[in-house]
Amino acid sequence: MIEFVQDNEERIFQALDQDVGKHPVEAYRDEVGVVAKSAKLSLSCVEKWMAPRKGDLPLVFFPASAQVMPEPFGVVLIMGSWNFPISLTLDPLIAAISAGNAVVLKPSELSPTCSSFLAENIPKYLDPKSIKVIEGGIDVCEQLLQQKWDKIFFTGSQRVGRIVMTAAAQHLTPVTLELGGKSPAIMDSSSNPTNMKVIAKRIVGAKWGSCSGQACIAIDYLLVEERFASDLIDLLAKTIKQFYGENPRESKSYCKIVNKNNFKRLLDLLKDPLVEASVAYGGSVDEEKMYIEPTILLNPPLDSQIMTEEIFGPLLPIITLDDIYESIDFISSRPKPLAIYAFTRDEKFKKQILSRTSSGSVTFNDTLLQFLCDSLPFGGVGQSGFGRYHGKYSFDTFSHEKAILQRGFFPELEPRYPPWNSFKLHFIKLAYAFNYIGLILLLLGLKK
Repeated sequence: MIEFVQDNEERIFQALDQDVGKHPVEAYRDEVGVVAKSAKLSLSCVEKWMAPRKGDLPLVFFPASAQVMPEPFGVVLIMGSWNFPISLTLDPLIAAISAGNAVVLKPSELSPTCSSFLAENIPKYLDPKSIKVIEGGIDVCEQLLQQKWDKIFFTGSQRVGRIVMTAAAQHLTPVTLELGGKSPAIMDSSSNPTNMKVIAKRIVGAKWGSCSGQACIAIDYLLVEERFASDLIDLLAKTIKQFYGENPRESKSYCKIVNKNNFKRLLDLLKDPLVEASVAYGGSVDEEKMYIEPTILLNPPLDSQIMTEEIFGPLLPIITLDDIYESIDFISSRPKPLAIYAFTRDEKFKKQILSRTSSGSVTFNDTLLQFLCDSLPFGGVGQSGFGRYHGKYSFDTFSHEKAILQRGFFPELEPRYPPWNSFKLHFIKLAYAFNYIGLILLLLGLKK
C-alpha cells in the first residue's frame, strides 16, 4: 500500500481535485499521508498484533494454560465514503488485510474519479483473488448487502447506516458503523486575546479547512456566551479572509460541494427564512460552481433543520448562552456526537464536560487531531456510530479474539460416594481460598 500511494501520488491528487476540489496540501494531509502512515504502522506492528497472548487462569484450574489468539473474520465488506474517498476507503482495507481477511471494497459512487482510480489500480498492487474492488451505485450496494458477509465496515451517513445495519441483521453479521452527527465546539471566553487568535484559526481550520465542512468530525455548531459572540464573529471573519482571501470562490484551498443534490440540501437549510435572517457573515452561493461561501449564522432557530440535522457543509451556526456551563446541558440533551471540542482553561469545566456528556471523543483546546492519533481509538457512540479503528484498534476491529484453554489429564477427582462429594466440595473451596490468598500476597508485594 505504501508503494501504491507513492507511485500514484499525483494521480490521486488529480482525482481528488476533480471529485471534491481538494488542494494537494489538503489531499496529502487528509488522504495520502493518512494511508502511508497507516500502512507503515501495520507493517511494523502486525507480527506483534497477531501473536497469541497469554491468558491468566485461577489457581483452581491448575495445571492449565490459556491464550487469546486473534483470527480473521473471513470475507469482509468495506464501504467507503465520498468526502475522503482515498483514506477512508484504504485505511480500513489496510487493517482488514493485516488481520488476514479477504476483502470486497466498495468505493463511493459519489466520488467517481477516485472510485475508478481505485478499481483500476488496486489489482495491480494487491492480490485480486483476495481483494476485489466493485464499483456501482445504489443498486450495486443493495445487491452487495443482500450477500452474507463475515464483517461489514461502513463509513457514511446515519440514514444509510441504518440500511446497512438492517441488511446485516438478516445474516447476524457484525458491523462497524462510522457515522457522524452534530459535533459541537464550546468556546469559553476566559482565554486571553493571544489565545483567541489561535482558537479562531483552529475553529476555521476545523470547520472549513477539511473538505469545506463536508467531514464527519468537522465542527457542526459553536456554543459561546452571548456577551462574547460579536467579538468572536469578527475574529472568525478575519481568519476566514486570512485563510481564503477576500473572495474564497477564487481560492484553490477551498473545496466545492460534492454534487448538486448536496448543494440543494445545503441551500434548503440556508434558505429557511428564519435561518437566512440569522446570517452574520457570508451566505453567497454559486450553483454553477457548486460553491457556498464560508457562512456564520447567529442563533438560528433550535428547531430548524440546520440545528436538528448534521450540516455537512460550510455553514456554522453560533448558539449563545448566558453562562458557558449551560453548554453541558445543551449537548447532553441532544443525540450523542462523534466529537466534542472545548476551548477552555477551566479544569472544573473540563471535568464536567467529561463526566456529564457522552461522545465518541473529546478534544480540549484543539480540533481534529484525535483523528490522526493511532494510539487513540476513533469511533462514535449512539447515533454517531459504533465500533472503533486506527492503529491496533483497526486490527482488533477486523479480528475475532479466540479464547484457548488447555488442561492435562492429572489430577482428576472423581465423585464416588456422598462423603467423597462432600470432600470434593471442600477441596474446591480450599483451592479458591488459596487463589485469593495468592492474589492478596501479590498485591502486598506490589505495594512494597
